[in-house]
Amino acid sequence: MKNLFLVFVLLMLIASCTTTPNSTLQKVETTLSQAVEQSLLMAESLADQPDRLPQTIDANGELVSCDQYWWVSGFFPGQLWYMYEYSGNEELKIWADNYTQRVADQQFVTDNHDVGFMVYCSFGNAYRITNDEAYLSAIENASKSLITRFDSTTMCIRSWDNASWNSQWQYAVIIDNMMNLEMLEWSAKKFENPYFADVARTHANTTMANHFRKDGSSFHVISYDTITGLPHAKHTAQGYSHESAWARGQAWGLYGYTMMFRESGDSAYLNQAIQIADFIVNHPNLPEDKIPYWDYNAPNIPDAKRDASAGAITCSALLELYQYVDSDRSKQYFNIAEQQLDALCSDVYLAPVGENANFLLKHSVGHMPNGSEIDVPLSYADYYFVEAMMRYRKLKTE
Repeated sequence: MKNLFLVFVLLMLIASCTTTPNSTLQKVETTLSQAVEQSLLMAESLADQPDRLPQTIDANGELVSCDQYWWVSGFFPGQLWYMYEYSGNEELKIWADNYTQRVADQQFVTDNHDVGFMVYCSFGNAYRITNDEAYLSAIENASKSLITRFDSTTMCIRSWDNASWNSQWQYAVIIDNMMNLEMLEWSAKKFENPYFADVARTHANTTMANHFRKDGSSFHVISYDTITGLPHAKHTAQGYSHESAWARGQAWGLYGYTMMFRESGDSAYLNQAIQIADFIVNHPNLPEDKIPYWDYNAPNIPDAKRDASAGAITCSALLELYQYVDSDRSKQYFNIAEQQLDALCSDVYLAPVGENANFLLKHSVGHMPNGSEIDVPLSYADYYFVEAMMRYRKLKTE
């Protein structure tokens, strides 16, 4: 009997030491396969409307689409390119190009800062995956368009022109604008035009100086005086209050400064990214599943709405940032990102194939104070979710 007990203990020790499949990786693989099906269904749903792209759903759960001029237009084309990269499905490649061409005119838009979202998520991913030089001119033109919005007095790229909803703003710059700098950094290298990078880094430096509070959180909107170039108003338009931490805004900042460190090697950007990450991952109002409420200071926590889009963007950023930091932070950031993936791949947030108007994720918040896009799927939530899964899969399998 004693020998049998020793054999049992030995077998248990062997079993505990045996490498088992990573459960999060299994969830990611399953979800990516599901996302392929869902993405094809979404593409087909707008096949007969060649000027439309997915945005969200209405009160009846029906698809709401947008034209190419709305700021989210580039996300679904980018999602399709990721799905093609994952699956090698030629039908997805055809659809990815189809939807990318739907936003082609945005390369010449100079009246808003979102050209980076629109063109780099679509044409940028198209070139990255295919190496087809036919996609390059749109990226270069979009970069030229974006830098027309740079002002040498304020030292940053303007976000919104004459924002009529707030007459106080003279020269509005939002934290979201950090996301458009990746296209400029990439274009500076690809097209050997250092001015693109000069603009990106000047904007990032100005934002770093003016957008952030001492605790690492950021305002949403800084309005600059057009004569002095100095901030005259620090507001939060889509968050709970001017002094609150709007969740998606914190995610944009984290992602943006992580990217800027990667592209420039400037440690100031890494330090800023760490400060933002520490604010997020150690926040007392971060829920157990690590998918944030729409604002970290929402008044009705724990009953406040979650924002899966903020969770997905944060997750994707942490999966990059953890590679650049010390071992303790690295472990913490990676563990948080894994928990976010586990949550987003669960039934709580992930929609079954064919439901949710063919969006992947449920439970995002667009603009709570405006009463729009509350507790709904959003195209950018899906895009950054897919990007986060692809990043995680690469880390675990390559």
